[in-house]
Amino acid sequence: MGTRITIVLFFLSTICFGQRKYTADKYFEDFAYKKSAELYEKIYEKGDDSYEIVSRLGDSYYFNSEFIKAEKWYKTLMDKYENSASSEYFFRYAQALKSNEKVEESNKWLLKFNEKNKTDSRGSALKENEDYFSDYTSNKKKVFVNIKNVSINTKYSDFGGFIYQDKLYFASTKPVETSDKLYKWNNQPHLNIYKATEQIDEENQIVDVNDDERIQSVSSGYHESSAIITSDGKTMYFTRTNLDEGKLKGGTNKIANLKIYRAENINGNWANITELPFNNDDYSVGHPALSPDEKTLYFISDMPNGFGSTDIYKVAILDDNKFGTPENLGAKINTEGREMFPFIAKDNTLYFASDGHLGLGALDVFESKNEAGVYSNPNNLGVPINGPYDDFAFVIDAEKNNGFFSSNRKEGKGDDDIYSFVLYKCKEDVTGIVSDEDNNEPIEGATVKLINAEGKVVSEKVTGKNGAYTFIEVDCEQNFVVIAEKQDYKDGKQELQTLDLNKQSITSNVSLKSLIVEDQIVINPIYFDFDQYDIRRDAEYELENIVSVMNNHPEMIIKIESHTDSRGPNEYNKMLSEKRAEATRDYIVSRGIKSERIESAIGYGEEQLLNNCDDENESKCSREEHQKNRRSYFYIVKK
Repeated sequence: MGTRITIVLFFLSTICFGQRKYTADKYFEDFAYKKSAELYEKIYEKGDDSYEIVSRLGDSYYFNSEFIKAEKWYKTLMDKYENSASSEYFFRYAQALKSNEKVEESNKWLLKFNEKNKTDSRGSALKENEDYFSDYTSNKKKVFVNIKNVSINTKYSDFGGFIYQDKLYFASTKPVETSDKLYKWNNQPHLNIYKATEQIDEENQIVDVNDDERIQSVSSGYHESSAIITSDGKTMYFTRTNLDEGKLKGGTNKIANLKIYRAENINGNWANITELPFNNDDYSVGHPALSPDEKTLYFISDMPNGFGSTDIYKVAILDDNKFGTPENLGAKINTEGREMFPFIAKDNTLYFASDGHLGLGALDVFESKNEAGVYSNPNNLGVPINGPYDDFAFVIDAEKNNGFFSSNRKEGKGDDDIYSFVLYKCKEDVTGIVSDEDNNEPIEGATVKLINAEGKVVSEKVTGKNGAYTFIEVDCEQNFVVIAEKQDYKDGKQELQTLDLNKQSITSNVSLKSLIVEDQIVINPIYFDFDQYDIRRDAEYELENIVSVMNNHPEMIIKIESHTDSRGPNEYNKMLSEKRAEATRDYIVSRGIKSERIESAIGYGEEQLLNNCDDENESKCSREEHQKNRRSYFYIVKK
């Protein structure tokens, strides 16, 4: 049914008043496309191949998502009337071709559409992303898995819905009574709202829905669908054909449009049904969706001054059941085509269906992230959610790790069907051993932290006697840093990247360098710039290890020795090393260590060189070799 009930329900649903004529034009104007297609074909067979007849034949099939037949008649239209055809037929022909998996041919006609209407975003999008089809169909990263056609589907149209607790609320045209009158659009009964019980097979990670029940308290005998319920269970919003005292009510064009209604839960029954104040007899408003804080209502409308056939709007929910002024979500979300079925996830991500954004067929599902109140450019979800036909009504429950969408894809049970999916949650374990760098012995009592790419500590463990640690169920395909800490050791660090292999284990061993070795606190050399005694930034970083050890051992007393290289006069180097020793002592004291805990700070000048870079070989040594001699030592006088 494709554009079918969806359009009927969402915003082009109409029932004309007055006397009906059994002619093709009247059926077409009444949106009774099954009947209009049948009659137009008979007219065509009798020799009338006019622009109006051929174009309406294509439309009759296109609007019911019968894309093979739509392609046939749009091709006939283009063969005969390409030069005079409306640009919209170029777009519809391209969409029909794509739905029939003729992608290259579809792209050709979409480019022709762009030439005829350069300002239309639907055509220009192809030039900006010529590789879209391969991008959307070759998703390397699995996100949605275990797609299942759920048990409640019938040969009729079943679509939706909304997840509330363990129930799925959806709409269906399956007959309630054998005498149910048919809706002319698709020769099916009118829509009713149902709820069914969600069933999760934990072992096989499959979601099904059973035991559906019609919600009779909101049934009018005409279309009802798109029910959503507030978190407290007290309020329902839903879509219904415009009624006045139980009878269809049309606007100035005698069309009964759609409206959003509100119902209250009174002792388990939905009552006090009232329409929302921003409804209008002259255009449709429908398919409500709530923001996570339930302070904003999103919906679809074909109200004037929009961007396309149907746009997504939002409106503030005020106190006392009042509402603000509806606001269009703008050109980033809405196109010249149809945007439908909004859904707002718990993280404020907007999901919606569109045939205006570049997709794989007719309606595709898109997501748009909410970044500081601004929606990002929509992203096509790709396969397996999207395909050649209509894919829509996407809802997701991140807490349950699953969701649903609707589609009229060929392998379905009937018209529109509801499909469940499971979110692919790849998790891996990170294990390792923390050991001493010098003797390779395991270190007990080390604190190990797992830090994500944003610098947040996501998990923390303490090693046992064997020095081992394990972080369980870490997200796949992410960058992390493992930091290991232990008193009197320098912190150890290992970078790692998790893989895309669910339930695998990654090893990340960390070795720690002991800061206390025999009678010294051993850190990386404290270097000074040539002819300088200021503490460099890299030296500050190393001296913090001295501060940590002395804080860990309040009775510890140390002495400092400082040395220079051989360049310059001996007496000058002696004085320079003394200043360096004093600068080192002063830094440690500035960090809160009592001065009496530093027994001495002595400078030895160039008396104790580490290499042969003495006065005789001074000119032969490199800058790096000289720098090795500019150093400080920290001897423990009292532990």
